[in-house]
Amino acid sequence: MKFLNKTLSILKIIFPTTKSEVFIFLFFVVLYGANAWFIAQNFRIVYDERIPWDAYFSFDNRAIVQTGGGFERHPLSNYFFDCIRDFALWISGNHYNSVFRLVLALLSTVVIALANVSVFKYLDNIIQLPLKISLLILSFYGLFVTNILLSFTPETYTYTLLFLSIFNYYSAKKIQEDKPISFGATIFGSVFIGGLTITNIVKVYIPFLFEKKIFWNWKKIGIAVSKIAISAGIFAFLFLLRLDFNFQNFLNKTEEQYDKFSKPKVTPLWDMITSWFFGGNVLFSNYEIRDYHTKDKTFYYKALFMDVYTSAIPYVFIGLILLLMIWSVVKNYKNKLIWILVISFSIDILIHCVLKFGLHTSYIYGGHFVFVYPLLIGWLFYNYRDKSLHLSILYGVLMMMTVYLGFNNFYRLDEFYQFLTTFYK
Repeated sequence: MKFLNKTLSILKIIFPTTKSEVFIFLFFVVLYGANAWFIAQNFRIVYDERIPWDAYFSFDNRAIVQTGGGFERHPLSNYFFDCIRDFALWISGNHYNSVFRLVLALLSTVVIALANVSVFKYLDNIIQLPLKISLLILSFYGLFVTNILLSFTPETYTYTLLFLSIFNYYSAKKIQEDKPISFGATIFGSVFIGGLTITNIVKVYIPFLFEKKIFWNWKKIGIAVSKIAISAGIFAFLFLLRLDFNFQNFLNKTEEQYDKFSKPKVTPLWDMITSWFFGGNVLFSNYEIRDYHTKDKTFYYKALFMDVYTSAIPYVFIGLILLLMIWSVVKNYKNKLIWILVISFSIDILIHCVLKFGLHTSYIYGGHFVFVYPLLIGWLFYNYRDKSLHLSILYGVLMMMTVYLGFNNFYRLDEFYQFLTTFYK
């Protein structure tokens, strides 16, 4: 009976349970699913055996589906994507055709819809905002570039966004209830979150810093350290198993990847940070088409990338989002749940903006941190819950931003369709 109750509590965290959550899940499945179905059925962009990488916005669909991506960044994702690929092939009759693409795309749709439900659960159960405010914030978030692109893209970022959203909600719930994070959840987070992207494993351990009076009790410190050590040990063993225990190969490959993806670009640093790291995951910019080919130059294809913003309005829009987020942190600086989000986000800022790893294509990394945006905005609304005028102003501002975001991103999505029609029929 205890095991059954534990299982049910886990399922309640992952899946929609209330009428509102079911409606939200179905709404996003239909919205994203229509887009995914159209792209997968009519174009070969989601998966094409001839295209190894970068066909659109630097996503590596074929490499991820076939191998899980490079082991130096995605240490355990090959096990994960082997299951996904085999399932899609089973449905498609062992053919890499439109059915295969459709299964991959619709799995991504379901995953992003579930991730959105997790964000709603946080807004509704942790912050406890009124329903209309939670729905507005979720509508705003649901229109983000990251959610739109990942909702039909078979990538590590797609599943990372789900696992991080779920774990963030779970850990916030535990801390709010003054309960410790379970040993099982720590292992789950280490293997699934760290396994898909190695740097994200740190985010699994951040909530331990905020457990009740953990620094005043040696026993609690010992238990927390043991959970982290054992989960990290399991992760390390599985990782080394994949490497055939050749750890030097991992170090060499990591250095090679860092040199490749952290070189300065022609674009000014401030513009890459603004247009691609902070903005590119939220608001589509103009596109740039480049000529690409396979290593042996047997196949040439067109690849689509985001350009920096070319007018003042997008910069103002992104600046306003950052202002709301910073404002939220300042107004809620005593709230430990805020600092979990801030520290988690700071890890990505360090990796991409300070160390410059992948900064020139940082708009693809949104699955690692973009869920922080709506949650910080949600905490800002919470801070003004008893001030009707401030609340109305915030609501009105966010409403206008949502309208602009939707108009811009749907317009750019139509341009994306034109690219697909021209080059990927």
